[in-house]
Amino acid sequence: MKKTLYLLAELSDRDFEWLIQVGKLYEIPTGGVLIHEGEPINALYLVLKGVLSVFVGALHDQEVAQLNRGEVVGEISFVDSRPPTATVKAAEDSIVWAIPRIELVRKMQQDVAFAAHFYHALAIFLADRLRATVSQPEFEEDSSTGQNEAVNPEIEGVIELAQLRLNWLLKHLNIEH
Repeated sequence: MKKTLYLLAELSDRDFEWLIQVGKLYEIPTGGVLIHEGEPINALYLVLKGVLSVFVGALHDQEVAQLNRGEVVGEISFVDSRPPTATVKAAEDSIVWAIPRIELVRKMQQDVAFAAHFYHALAIFLADRLRATVSQPEFEEDSSTGQNEAVNPEIEGVIELAQLRLNWLLKHLNIEH
């Protein structure tokens, strides 16, 4: 899960508090669709509980990824303002934290430091995702998920803070973790 926490690791305490204030909790039952391929989305999501499956129509609706607690969803559409290229469904009952796109854009226009932190975190996250897709780096096993994940040395020192923030949010919202 370490790579999934880049966004929370990069943001300041003030930025994190803002995300808490503007975000909204959504429950998605098993089989429910969070994002429809080709249909614009109006939020960026953080998975708080459950598992989401990612399906790509161009690959005959093949599942290409699973997203777990702490992962960001909808980041590519946020960056390029285009409709998503995949459908995201709940593989099990799931809960996400939705940050409205309009609020996020407004915040970035008003707070240059927030925008810099946010885009830096997103750039690291997307670069690592691309790197993992096109190469086979040496991996370190993440004991919390049992998955192998490479650790980006740039954020390795702040992952603990990001995990604490995620745990605080889960506790604040009364979500088991």
